[in-house]
Amino acid sequence: ELFTLVRNIIRESGYEDMVSSGIVLTGGTAMMPGMVELAEQVFLKPARIGAPEYRGHLHEVLRSPRYSTGLGLLMEGQAQMVRGRRATQGGSLQGVVTRMKEWFTGNF
Repeated sequence: ELFTLVRNIIRESGYEDMVSSGIVLTGGTAMMPGMVELAEQVFLKPARIGAPEYRGHLHEVLRSPRYSTGLGLLMEGQAQMVRGRRATQGGSLQGVVTRMKEWFTGNF
């Protein structure tokens, strides 16, 4: 049911073409048996479980998909600080989507 809701929101937003290479599932629920197959059936695209490319302290624990959202947000915040950019810079929705796509491409 949740996958169907997300699929419909993506379609209505007009960004469906940006999901052309497939679906990356993150979080603890992604590790449940059958989730990848269910996502492929609902989205009609390849799906896989993603985990962050983290090499820091406690990497054995934090590279798990269950920590991917929180760790990904922290890593992106740190990267923006290093680049000297504020999160609101490039304020258009397209700019945000582009940065998210770049982050996912670089981390999964």
